[in-house]
Amino acid sequence: METMEVETRSAPAVAPGVWPVAWTAIVGGLGVLFASTTVAVAVEPLAGILGVPLSTVQWISTGYLLALAVVVPIVPWAQDRIGGRRLWIVGLAVFLVASLLAAVAWDAPSLIAFRALQGAAGGILMPMMATLVMQAAAGKGLGRVMAVVSMPAVLGPILGPALGGLVLDTLDRHWLFVVTVPFAVGGILMALRYLPKDEPTRPTRLDVVGFVLMALGLAGVLYGLSNASKEGGFGHPDVLAPLVAGVAAIALFSWRTLRRTEDPLIDLRLLRHGALSSSTVLLLLSGFALYGAMLLVPLYFQQLRGATALEAGLLLIPQGVGTLASRTVAVRLAEKVGARWVVLVGFVIVAVGTLPFLTATEHTSLVLISGFLLVRGLGLGAVTVLLMALAFEGLARDEVPHASVISRIGQQLGGSFGTAVLAVVLQSAVAAADTPADGFQVAFWWATGFTVAAVALSLLLPRRAV
Repeated sequence: METMEVETRSAPAVAPGVWPVAWTAIVGGLGVLFASTTVAVAVEPLAGILGVPLSTVQWISTGYLLALAVVVPIVPWAQDRIGGRRLWIVGLAVFLVASLLAAVAWDAPSLIAFRALQGAAGGILMPMMATLVMQAAAGKGLGRVMAVVSMPAVLGPILGPALGGLVLDTLDRHWLFVVTVPFAVGGILMALRYLPKDEPTRPTRLDVVGFVLMALGLAGVLYGLSNASKEGGFGHPDVLAPLVAGVAAIALFSWRTLRRTEDPLIDLRLLRHGALSSSTVLLLLSGFALYGAMLLVPLYFQQLRGATALEAGLLLIPQGVGTLASRTVAVRLAEKVGARWVVLVGFVIVAVGTLPFLTATEHTSLVLISGFLLVRGLGLGAVTVLLMALAFEGLARDEVPHASVISRIGQQLGGSFGTAVLAVVLQSAVAAADTPADGFQVAFWWATGFTVAAVALSLLLPRRAV
């Protein structure tokens, strides 16, 4: 198997024709990210609008997440069968239909069902974003390309909550799902125009047993983690039982796949590449350090400062600005000194940007907090873009889909674990503390501790440029 040539010069060239593919992926990817983040702030209001308990309407988000996770492992096989261009268009078409159905849903069960369909489409599109662009990049200028392609992952968590709050304040619930339609339509039109036509590579057989094991494993783990905020935390049966079953299913899948010689559902042997394995481990850990803290910061604004969902989203904008600003600079530095040191410094900057929250109360200056959120965003941008690019370093074209799924699963599990752990920590700390502010400070100390651990693990990354 011939591996793609890896450029390690100070200014690696970018493959011709990669940018139209990248912008096509960005347009479609923004729809998927907004579908998740706009609804995240609307769960509690939707419970009142639909007249159902919060535990029921929570499935609007949980069902989306579980459906997305179940579909992700099948993407490499599907791309082999029908080709990347066709699979991307199919995913966007299903996402478009699901968005329109969710917009006209007549009650909570129908909305949950249509959101699950939307999540299944997202399970196709999320790993395909990286796959299409990395294959077009052909191993050249991966960091520079990923700095552009990672834009939806940056904009979604920042603009999504603000957009969701704005829709709820000015329109009605139906428009929460209509806002993603232009991205789906635009993504399909751009795919027809700019994505190169590719034929199926080979008629691989679907590993049905492996798919069932991995789907059940991911669904079990993510469902268990989604219940971690219940009383009892990780000891609650609704958390412990699915979590243990899910981990067991993933372990069995891994054991079986490593013994399989033909057509693995996910080629875990790719983890022998140091860049992929180390970046995946750090993406998983960054879920604690980065995404877990993304739960705490909006809650601090809403629960301690009395901000609305829209106001909390707007207060997060400085972090988004920092993230956008640092990505290109981080890539250029990595081209000169190597990704390892830039990622390490990035995690240090994230820790520094979290410092005010370690002592924050209801009266801490919002100007001070905004300034440090900008700093935190600078670190976030450097870390995420380089870890995502390193996952594809030195891989052949047919290995890229499997690497995309591996890194995506690592990122998703890390984010879910991080959110669940810090949610439990926050709940316990607030209950035990003298004031809610003291509880939040404890939770932010935990988030900072995970960030410090990530600093140490950054030394496992390869030294070479991206």
